[in-house]
Amino acid sequence: MELRIRGERAVLKGHGEAYTREVDPHSLALGAELADALHEWARVAAAVRRAQDAGEPSEAAPVVSHRGRQLAARVATVMGTTVHYVDPVTDEEVAVPPSPADPARPSLGQRLFGGVEIGNEPTPWGTGLVVAGFVAAVVITAMVALASALAEETAGWVVVLAAVIVTAGLAPSLWLARRLPIVRWLALGAAAGCVLAWFGVLTVAL
Repeated sequence: MELRIRGERAVLKGHGEAYTREVDPHSLALGAELADALHEWARVAAAVRRAQDAGEPSEAAPVVSHRGRQLAARVATVMGTTVHYVDPVTDEEVAVPPSPADPARPSLGQRLFGGVEIGNEPTPWGTGLVVAGFVAAVVITAMVALASALAEETAGWVVVLAAVIVTAGLAPSLWLARRLPIVRWLALGAAAGCVLAWFGVLTVAL
């Protein structure tokens, strides 16, 4: 992939003479923020290039070149391929490889919802148990309220059946979440809440 400017717009195309079709960054899966940054950089680069062509030295030229390389590195990382950056100031072509992923620093989304299991990190027992207790209270309240509402309108076996369905529905998710940082405390609280709520459900049903 090749990154260059055309007029005052940034364009991307396949690298090599065989590729002639240029595309707007907004048409690729780069994200609006990166695509807008590319076009903003292109407008500044075009102005610097015009000043150079008119014989006016510009102190912004090195900044424009450096910014272009930074954006090329971001494009390479997002697209997962080497980007050949054509410097609009010097016309020099530089191959910019994608940045390797850093497995030692998982994203927040990975830590919250998967992809990273518990390692040797210290266990936050205090905060975790508080969160688990709060979730357990919510689950107990919800299940007992459901049982009470059903008991007023239906038979006791319907109340028990509803509690079984709720518990069975939660169980797979709670089991999968047991090894995930942060989320495991929510799973612990929900599991404890389900177990304790059954005492209330049976009392209401029977």
